Formats: sequence, structure tokens, C-alpha cells
Amino acid sequence: MNLRNLNLFALQSRHMQQDNTTKALCAALNPQLVQVANDIELCLILARLDRLPENILDELAYEFHIEWYDANAAIDVKRALIKSSDMVHMYHGTPYAVEQVVQDYFGDGHVEEWWEYEGLPYHFRVVTSNSAVTGELATQFANAIEKVKRKSTRLDHVLVSMTADFPLYFGFAVHTGDFVTIEQVV
Repeated sequence: MNLRNLNLFALQSRHMQQDNTTKALCAALNPQLVQVANDIELCLILARLDRLPENILDELAYEFHIEWYDANAAIDVKRALIKSSDMVHMYHGTPYAVEQVVQDYFGDGHVEEWWEYEGLPYHFRVVTSNSAVTGELATQFANAIEKVKRKSTRLDHVLVSMTADFPLYFGFAVHTGDFVTIEQVV
């Protein structure tokens, strides 16, 4: 049943449709119920997250206690941070939480623990292929990571990994043979 196209009068029995009070009540209540149906959509905040304006996103971040949220970030980053905030809160202080924030800010990336790259104990680094990780975005990211990571760990550095396809030509030759020395006997 679609509440926006609700017709209360059609829902009544034939006997009730003959009653003048029922007719008047249906005529009075029908527009009110349609308005309630339209207003219900406004209550569904998270379902409409991709359509909410930026100021509402900032308020939601404050309401959800998203400490790693940056009000100066791009709007798509803000939406991603709000969408993943429950999981980051659940795994706060773990590499998963750090990776999720990395992916929200940069679009991709992962955490390498110290034993994976021969670093110092309790250190980690972030590897991303997003070449825009410079300047202000790097500062936003460093501030966000500081609020999500375990306090006993240290971020060594952010490694930007770039790959490119380019033609590479190489060749080689193999020569096999015997050296024969002919000497004249005198």
C-alpha cells in the first residue's frame, strides 16, 4: 500500500460509505495522512545520506561522535566517513579502522604493520596509490589517523605507490661454439 496515494473512503465497507460522518472524516483525514507519509521520508536520515546537504552532514558527524571527521573535506569524503563510522567505532584502534579511514579519505589504501616491511616495533605505514595525497589532504589524513589508531602505535609514513604501463623492450643473444687452434708443426 502506498501511503501517498491513500484513499480512506475506498477502504470503508459499503455500509460505512453511506454514513455522512464517515465521509466527512475520510475527507478530512486523507490529506493529513498523505502529509504524514511525505514527512516520514524526512525522518529517514541515513537512507537519504547521499542527498543530504553539507551542513546536515556536519551535524550528523557531531551527533555520531566521529572524531576523525574533517569539516573541510570534500562532500563525498564526508558521506563516506559517516557511512563507515559505525564500523570504525566498533574496531577503533585496530588496523581495520585505520584502513577504513584511509579508504574513506583516499579512495584506496592499506596498512602495513612493522613486521611486514621490517620497521620498528609498534610502527606502521600506509600504502596508497592515490597521487593526490599531498598538502592539505595529507594533513587531513594524518589528523584523522591520529584519532583512529591505537595510541601505542606510530605512523612511520604514507607511501604513495604508483604504477604505470609502458613498453619495455629487451633482447639477448646466445652464441655457442668451439674455439679451435691450428698450429703448424715445424
